[in-house]
Amino acid sequence: MSGPFWESRIPYTEPAPVRGGTWRMVRRGLPVILMILICMVLMFATRAVESLFYGLRRPWSSFYPRFVSRNALRLMGISLTVKGQPMRHHGAVVANHSTWLDIFVLNAVQRIFFVSKAEVANWPGIGTMAKATGTVFINRDRRDAAKQKRLFEERLHLGHKLLFFPEGTSSDSLRVLPFKPTLFAAFFTPELREEVWIQPVTARYVAPEGQDVRFFGWWGEMEFGPSLLHVLKASPQGRVEVTFHDPIAVKDVKDRKEMAARCEAAVRSALPEIPDPYVNV
Repeated sequence: MSGPFWESRIPYTEPAPVRGGTWRMVRRGLPVILMILICMVLMFATRAVESLFYGLRRPWSSFYPRFVSRNALRLMGISLTVKGQPMRHHGAVVANHSTWLDIFVLNAVQRIFFVSKAEVANWPGIGTMAKATGTVFINRDRRDAAKQKRLFEERLHLGHKLLFFPEGTSSDSLRVLPFKPTLFAAFFTPELREEVWIQPVTARYVAPEGQDVRFFGWWGEMEFGPSLLHVLKASPQGRVEVTFHDPIAVKDVKDRKEMAARCEAAVRSALPEIPDPYVNV
């Protein structure tokens, strides 16, 4: 989760205990953990060979994050539906950020490389996995704009699709927070503007029947552990729908502010109206 945190004025309702929840958590969680560990080892081995032939490109090892993500969702019982198609253009992907599950969901639908704040690289466990999967780490500081531009340019020219969350933080899964134009600035440099496209993507989460509509949301000071356990124990389970919107050519857009506004509007268009009483929280 990125900061500053988004907060809701309506307290989150903790899910009620479900019958067989502990066994369900183990039955779902253990295979996911084992799969991640095994695929991490295989990915490191693949990367060692792959780098001899392709350098920084990842034509083989980029298979593992998608494989793990698709199967992790299946093991957790979360159904995934997709509308639209990933673009074939050279460029980046932007999406709304609702939960830690976004990593699995967005990796499951196409081969991408996440853009993350630099401090994530030092997080125990998560940082190791992020570095192994080719995450791009950036400092969100204008003084590093030139360095960020060079990094994006290098990765895009390698054929990598970069995915970032322009909201800058996660919310309750019901809404799209204002997109920050800063992250779009690098794509408007002369070196990238004429060749890059940006595709907006919406991840819409539907809570399990009878649960708080914000069940999958992960925001504010919420801890990862309890959220993970709630998802693993859920019965019935919820679902997620991913919508790929029409890609936008950077050269056809005036500036980063217009691009941020257009992408934000596209992402928001695939979410339903926010139900009362959550509209103004």
